[in-house]
Formats: sequence, structure tokens, C-alpha cells
Amino acid sequence: MASLGQMSDYDIRLVRIFKTVVECGGFTAAETTLGISRSAISQHMSDLESRLGFSLCQRGRGGFSLTEEGKEIYQAGLTLLTALETFKSDVNALHHTIKGELNIGITDNLVTLPAMNVTHALAALTAPNHAVTVNIHMEPSDAVIRGVMDGHLHVGVVPAVNLPTSLETRWLYDEPSYLYCSAEHPLFPQTDERLEAGDIAQYPAIQPRYPLPEKARQAHEALNRRASASDREGAAFLILTGRFIGFLPEHVAAQWVSAGKMRALLPQHYAYRIPFVLITRHDRRPNRVVDAFLGLVKEAN
Repeated sequence: MASLGQMSDYDIRLVRIFKTVVECGGFTAAETTLGISRSAISQHMSDLESRLGFSLCQRGRGGFSLTEEGKEIYQAGLTLLTALETFKSDVNALHHTIKGELNIGITDNLVTLPAMNVTHALAALTAPNHAVTVNIHMEPSDAVIRGVMDGHLHVGVVPAVNLPTSLETRWLYDEPSYLYCSAEHPLFPQTDERLEAGDIAQYPAIQPRYPLPEKARQAHEALNRRASASDREGAAFLILTGRFIGFLPEHVAAQWVSAGKMRALLPQHYAYRIPFVLITRHDRRPNRVVDAFLGLVKEAN
């Protein structure tokens, strides 16, 4: 198209009119289809020929017929209009289909939480109409934080404890924790009415070696700490020996409580809650998969 350095919306409209005229077999027959007068069609065709620099058709007493250039422009116009429709379809599909990868780091022992906001968001993100690959890394909170900060993790789920200011946080849920003993422990058969904090403080307890908020640290400091654990699963191992008492999240202890193998001690007194948050980098680049996941988590909340 010699005089079409750049195609405008008007040029595309002229090509559409030309296509309709050709398929209808002339100006008069195209009037009804296009909803415009014959004179208007004639003007549009003249505009297109002027912009292209050559005649497209013969019209007159001998009827309507395409020139050789007109035949080529008709075929080129079909290619153009088909490509435009394909482009529109592809763009529209992008609004409904998400493609890519989500790398998420999650602190251990969260799968049994009753609030399954992350689980529901992952289910929606991996629906059949999407093409998302999810890579989950179950790691201690400090490893998750490092992963998000260095960029090999898109998002992380960690306790809201000592988080760097370079991270953006979104609240997920609060995790309640209580002080537990096992069925083999001397305190197990005693009722809460007969127990006092002073009695409990005499027994060996577990000191966690993972980050805790201030209130949780104070609760542990009131105990007779004689062992330590790097995570909640390690604390559960020690509690189940019958030699130690220790704090566990309620959802982690639930399986042993329901089986009669653990009980909470003075839950009105020995309790704290840890807020868990979703973390991303403040300076992260736009990412449709990550943005969709964050939106789905917000909906789940």
C-alpha cells in the first residue's frame, strides 16, 4: 500500500467496506448489508483507491468487476481482517487464561490449618482453563524470607515476626498455640481445676529455636526450659516422649488430642496467637500469575 505508511482505523473500515462490496457483487447490493447509501459506498471506495494509488474495480453499465489489483487487495484484505480477529480472540483469551509459573515458599506444618486460604487460591489458580505450574517449597521461615528476597520465590507464607522492611505483607490468619503434654506425662491425668501455673513451671519444657513474637517468647520464658526444637514437628516429638511439655499450634496438636495422646494445660492461661502473612518483594516486577494468586487469596479471606 504505497500511500499507507501506517494503517488507521479508517483504513481498516475502508477495507471492510471493500470486502462487503466484493462479496455482495456491487455497490447497490451492498447498500442493505452495510446500512449506508450507494453514494456513500462510492465515496468510501474512491477514498480507498486514492489511498492505495490504483483502481480496484470497474463499475458502470457493464456491471461490477474487480481489476487485477482489486483481486489482490481483496485477498490481502481477507488476510488482514482474519489476523485482526485472531488478535482480538487471543487478547480476550488472555483475560480468562493465565499461563506461567508460581514459586511459593511455605513454612512447615501449615497444611492442617483450618483456614485454607492458600489452598483454595492454589485450587483456583490451577483450574483447567489455566496453564499454571506451581512449585511449593516447604522450608523454615528464614529460608522462605531469603527466597522471596533473592527472587527465586515469588511469594512466601511465614509468621509475621522480624520481617525485613523490603517485604510487602498481606495478613492471612492467626494461628493459636497452647501448652501440651502427652498421655504419658504426670500432668496428663490432673484436671485444670487442680493445676496452677507454679506446678506446671516445675516440669521440663521445650524452648523453640524458631522466630516468635514477643508475647510468645514471654510465655516460653515462664517455663522450665530443658530441651529445644528447631521446628514444631521437633517439639511434637519431644512432647510425645512424656518427658517434656511444650507449646504447639492447635491444628498441629489436634490429631494427638483427638486420639487421646495429648491434652492442653490451662489453655486460658498458657496461650498465644501468631499472625501469618503472605510476603512479596516491594519492588517485584508485574507478573500475571502472582497478581492472580494474590487476588485469589484476598477473595478467600
